[in-house]
Amino acid sequence: MFDYQKICQNLFKDLSPRTKSVLERRFGLTAKSRETLESIGKSYGITRERVRQIQEDGFKKIREKETKILGLVYKDFSERLKKFGDLKKEDILLEDLGGQNLKNQAFFLLTLGDKFERFLENEKYYTFWSSNLDSFNLAKKVINSFLERLQRTKQPLKLQDFSPPQTGNSSALKSFLEISKEIMINSEGLYGLKDWPEINPKNVQDKAYIVFKKEKTPLHFTKVATLVSQLPSPSPQKVFQRTVHNSLIKDPRFVLVGRGLYALREWGYTPGVIKELIFKILKESKKPLTKEKIIEKVLEQRIVKSNTILLNLQDKKCFLRDFKGRYKIKEA
Repeated sequence: MFDYQKICQNLFKDLSPRTKSVLERRFGLTAKSRETLESIGKSYGITRERVRQIQEDGFKKIREKETKILGLVYKDFSERLKKFGDLKKEDILLEDLGGQNLKNQAFFLLTLGDKFERFLENEKYYTFWSSNLDSFNLAKKVINSFLERLQRTKQPLKLQDFSPPQTGNSSALKSFLEISKEIMINSEGLYGLKDWPEINPKNVQDKAYIVFKKEKTPLHFTKVATLVSQLPSPSPQKVFQRTVHNSLIKDPRFVLVGRGLYALREWGYTPGVIKELIFKILKESKKPLTKEKIIEKVLEQRIVKSNTILLNLQDKKCFLRDFKGRYKIKEA
């Protein structure tokens, strides 16, 4: 492991005090945050362009030294980038190189090196570093192919289930996907679109949706609250049962199928009270049905007692029974 701080200090030895100060402030080498050209210029009473010139002059003098240690650092940087397909998202790369304390020093040394290129963030990609332009072209092809599959299947994907041969290894594939603003990995290691609730849950309803997708069965809201609180989270918070109950009632993704029991609408459950459900069943049948058949169809949609269904069938304002004991909708 290289001591980046010591390396930077040695590189600055022959620089003028002002050039050294500009570089230290510009790259946050003696503080946690980097300063802008404008803020440094104001403190010296010079323009931001003049600060940039001082910075470039400092780079030129340092590069002329061609120190052995700098060559070893660049070789290490290149080898690490190669493991990632010659491309890595900036924040992850800096963490990998410098840890928590020396990320700014690693950033400075990367900027100093001619063979490393920084690609700035845009609407599609996060800021990343690369030592090979071909890697970015390959990354774009891989990302587009991955997005096409996600949009087509509408299902989260494990990394091992998508392995384009041209990426070389899983580390490179992971590195490529990390720079995309449209793709995200969840706590269970599944990749999907960033706006999918199972990938990037934003509220209690989204977390409940994850629970239902995982359990694949109707659940009582108290059980949902327990399971939601157990989901991995960067900032765990207490989940109240009443909050979950109210959230499920208001969200059209969930259907109340029993006393406090909910299921996902996408599983085929129809919203509405028992009476509304019976009305829908009779309307779709287009003919009278026996009480047994009605009970059977309602129980496919609701977890209730048969007597509850029969009680709703007795409403003569809505349903009529014919001489064969079959039920139909009462016409207005």
